[in-house]
Amino acid sequence: MIIYVVIILVPFLFVLFSSLKANNTEIALHPFGLPKTWVFENYKEAWVKAKISVYFFNSLYLAASAAVVGVLMAAATAFAMARMKLTRISKWIYQLVLVGMLIPGNVLFIAQYFLVRDLHILDTHWALFLPYTAGALPFSVLLLVAFMHNIPHELEEAATIDGMGAIRMFWKIILPLTIPALVTVFIVNFLGNWNEYLLANFFISRDALRTLPTGMVGFRDAFQTNYALVCTGIVFSVLPVLLLYSFLQRQIIEGLTAGSVKG
Repeated sequence: MIIYVVIILVPFLFVLFSSLKANNTEIALHPFGLPKTWVFENYKEAWVKAKISVYFFNSLYLAASAAVVGVLMAAATAFAMARMKLTRISKWIYQLVLVGMLIPGNVLFIAQYFLVRDLHILDTHWALFLPYTAGALPFSVLLLVAFMHNIPHELEEAATIDGMGAIRMFWKIILPLTIPALVTVFIVNFLGNWNEYLLANFFISRDALRTLPTGMVGFRDAFQTNYALVCTGIVFSVLPVLLLYSFLQRQIIEGLTAGSVKG
């Protein structure tokens, strides 16, 4: 495992050290060495002059908002299927949701393009928000249903005796107990939205609306002779992912292993 971790870290350390070096010559001669002079101005130049800040915040609020809405919609759907007494209907809905996981996202690209065009939201962030939210629902519902099946039914019975309806029970009891799975679903959806390139490349043409993956392509072309700035942009794109995993790794594991052990 230590060897595996080292193999994973080597490319990241190369990018990190290169982003703080003065020029291409230093990067070529000492690719894995520490910078002779730590040039933190590279980050300022990339953030302000190269408009990485615009692409970064576009990706951040799109990925986060779509993930939050997707989690809430998936949680409500999973609650109806796993906890409410809709046996026949819930089974059919569950099978329909599973069918959504069998269809590759790229197969739907042309249909999504025509739909976005007909809705007149092409070249707006709505063109990405709606597909991001809908595309994440099948996996999210599957994971949350498995987690909610493990919540004791006695809690619902006690809440019903106290006069709670389905909506209050969902918000006050089920949702707080499902936090580990919700965090896992949020992170998986966030990372998928953060790294998505195909839809963002074809649905968004205005530079001010571009997300980080598509913005980095133009950034790379504009600064292809300055590898330090290119590496700086890569660090900005990787940093949120590392922070999420660093602070929420326990919740991710708990959510992914939900329902794996019975009894």
